[in-house]
Amino acid sequence: MNGQDIRDLLSMKSTAAYAVAVFFVLACAVCAGATLDGVSAVWPPFAAVLVFAGAVTLLLGASGDPLGVRSTALLTVSGPVAATAVFAVLPVPLTGSLQTWPLGMSVVIYTFMCVRGRTPAAWLGLVLTMAVAIGWAAVTGQGVLYGLSFSAINVAPLLMATFFAFTIRPLAAAIFELRTQSTVRIASRAAAAAVLEERDARLASLDALARPLLQRIADGPDLTEEEILACVLLEAELRDSLRARGLVRPDLARAARSARARGVEVMMLDDRAPATLNDDARDRIVAAASNSLDGADAGSVTVRLLPPGRPVAATVLLDDLGDTARRIEYDDTGRITS
Repeated sequence: MNGQDIRDLLSMKSTAAYAVAVFFVLACAVCAGATLDGVSAVWPPFAAVLVFAGAVTLLLGASGDPLGVRSTALLTVSGPVAATAVFAVLPVPLTGSLQTWPLGMSVVIYTFMCVRGRTPAAWLGLVLTMAVAIGWAAVTGQGVLYGLSFSAINVAPLLMATFFAFTIRPLAAAIFELRTQSTVRIASRAAAAAVLEERDARLASLDALARPLLQRIADGPDLTEEEILACVLLEAELRDSLRARGLVRPDLARAARSARARGVEVMMLDDRAPATLNDDARDRIVAAASNSLDGADAGSVTVRLLPPGRPVAATVLLDDLGDTARRIEYDDTGRITS
C-alpha cells in the first residue's frame, strides 16, 4: 500500500488493541490451566501460551504492509509449534474438548495475518496446525477422521477472514490514497498561503521604506545630498533582500548601511539557496561579517554564501584599496577555516 500501514486504519497501534491482546493471552493461560487433567506434563501447555503471547505481540508490533517475510514466517509456525507442544502431552482419549484449545487460538493469529496482507501464509499455518492434530489422532490410534473432525471447524473463521481481507484491503488502499491526496492539497494550499503572506509582508516593508522617498521625489523640490544618500542606501538594502536572502539579518543590515554611508562598497550574495545553513552557523557568519563591515572605512567588502557541497560555506572578501585583499573563509559550522 505504498508504505501505508493498515494498522493505522484498524487502530492496531492503540491502547485498546494491546488491551485486547492481553485478554487474548489471559484466555490462552486460562485454557492451559483448565485443561491439565490427564496430561503427561504440565509445562508444555504454558509454553504454548508463551508462543501465542509472542505471536500476538509480533502481530501488533511488526511494521510494514504487508508483513515482512521474517515476521510472517514466525507467525505462520506459531500455530503448529503451540499445537505440537500441547498435543504431545494430551491424554487418550481427551478428558474435554477444550484441551484442543491451540487450534482455536491459532485461528485468531491467522485471521489478523489475512488482514495484514499475508493470507496464503495464514492458510499454510492453519493447514500445518490441523496436520498436527490429525497426526496426533492417527498416531494415537483414534483415526485420521477423528482428528479432522475437531480441527476442520477452524476453516470457517479463516475463510470469513479471507473474504474480509479481500474487502477491507482494497478499501484501505483507497482510503490511504485519498489521505495522501488530501495531504498534498493541504500542503499546496499552505505553500500558496505562505507565498502570499511573504509577498504581502515584502510589499508592506517596501511601502514603509520606499513610499516616503518616492513621495518626496514626486512632490519636489530637488533632493538634498542626505536624501540622495538615503535613496542609495535604500536601493542597496532592497538589492540585498533579493540577492542575499540568507544574509538579511538586522545586525548585518545595520552594519552594511553604516559601511555604505562611510563610502564602503558592500556586496552581499546568497548562492546557497534553497539549501540553508543551520541557525548557529548562520549567526556566527553574520556576526563575523558585521564586525568586518564595522571595521571597514574604505574599499569594498563582499559577503557571500557559497553553494552547498563545497568545503567552504561562506566567504568575506575585504579590499581596502591597498596592495592586498584579505579573504576569510567559513565552514558549515560558521567557524573560520583560513
